[in-house]
Amino acid sequence: MKMELSQHLRLGQRLQMTLAPRMIQSMEILQLPMLALQERINQELESNPVLEVATEAGEQTSEQAAEQARGEEISEETPEGEKDFVVKEDTSNAEDFERLSTFGPDFVEYDLPAPRARAYRDSSQRDPKLEAMANTAARETSLDEYLLLQWSFISAAEPIKHCGELIISFIDDDGYLRMPLEELTSQTNSPMTMEELGEALELVQTLDPAGVGARNVQECLLLQLARLGADTDIERELIVNHLDDIKMNHYPAIAKKTGLSMEQINAAVERIGRLDPAPGHAVGQPPVPYIVPDIIVEYDPASDEYYARLADDHLPNLGISEQYRSMFRSRGLDAKAKEFLQRNIRSARWLIDAIQQRRQTLMRVVNAVIRVQRDFLEKGPEFLKPLPMLQVAEKLGIHVATVSRAVSDKYVQTPGGIFALRKFFSGGTQTSNGEILSWNGIKAKLMKVIEKEDKANPLSDDQIVERLSAGGLKLARRTVAKYRKVMNIPPARRRKKFGSN
Repeated sequence: MKMELSQHLRLGQRLQMTLAPRMIQSMEILQLPMLALQERINQELESNPVLEVATEAGEQTSEQAAEQARGEEISEETPEGEKDFVVKEDTSNAEDFERLSTFGPDFVEYDLPAPRARAYRDSSQRDPKLEAMANTAARETSLDEYLLLQWSFISAAEPIKHCGELIISFIDDDGYLRMPLEELTSQTNSPMTMEELGEALELVQTLDPAGVGARNVQECLLLQLARLGADTDIERELIVNHLDDIKMNHYPAIAKKTGLSMEQINAAVERIGRLDPAPGHAVGQPPVPYIVPDIIVEYDPASDEYYARLADDHLPNLGISEQYRSMFRSRGLDAKAKEFLQRNIRSARWLIDAIQQRRQTLMRVVNAVIRVQRDFLEKGPEFLKPLPMLQVAEKLGIHVATVSRAVSDKYVQTPGGIFALRKFFSGGTQTSNGEILSWNGIKAKLMKVIEKEDKANPLSDDQIVERLSAGGLKLARRTVAKYRKVMNIPPARRRKKFGSN
């Protein structure tokens, strides 16, 4: 292979955009939901000594602080000023705080009052760190930890105890043992027999939650039936021999094979439906996150209009310490101390401005949404109109990425409930009578048609198309079938409810 070295000349333009720290912070603050924003503010209050909370009557609001902070004489023109915002590994500012702590009699006029609490809280509350520790939820116990704790109280011979611990270590999060017992012997150096493993598995299957340690769905349901302590002969018969028929809704075939009445089959299937096919999920699952709406939309009868307001009344009004501001303006201040104050005042100002910009952007986006989605607010989800983010961005004169960040992880409280703000943005189509519906609105109409159908004679996809067309919404059969599958709605033959014989 011959290798050659050559030179090539290429002309072109390269556009390089460098995001300023202020722009980066604004985007981050805009994207934060309410709880995360509150946490971020508390972190800044703890780390930035010049940032404070205006809690007393007459103190400035965050809006006033933002205007006042913009007027501070803080140089940002020199490259040296921007160097303050280079991310460094050491962010403790230990050197700066050490210099401030060495101020002697020459700086008496700048003597500061006693340190005030940085976190936003009422003075009657306990220490914030102790409060956080007391209110922090304990770590969720995993399924294997939960089972091993119960297993420690099981009375059995040592080989059986060891086999049980091995079996528990291979139980999946949903509670199933999918590793065959024959293969478990190769997973340990300790000698064990199939009889010992079988005896240990029987004991493991007596642990809570009921059904844990099962090797398939059938065994899982049977283990749970055994715990009920009632007459479950019909349910056991259906699970052992007719589980596939139940899944496919072939109740008449079950009645023909077993001689049971349809009433008996329906009652047994209803009881089987109360069993848990994934018992392991009852243990160790993360808690459902608590949703705090960022915006509240309410109706004003006087003006016959819907209006929005931010649900941020509990957020603190931020300001910059007047004491530190006066110290910074002094000409006799040490150069490094002045640099330290300059950096923190600028950081505080940026945070205050970013929060204000978040409020303004979020309100503009929400107001644009509620003007379009009034029918949704008054009539329900099936009247949700298509609203692309690009349309809102162009109307507000902002970038579509800004709209995307503004609605990210945000929730709106409306008279009809709490919804994700992103739910209001989707594509759609126009009905034959000129009505414009979003895809989510079409799903809601489809669900409404199916909910009203005769359960003994459910509608086929073609019949659903006819019902929707009668209401002015023309869709192809394949479109109905696609949305039905997306919504996990079974076909007509599996939705049918069989009555008594």
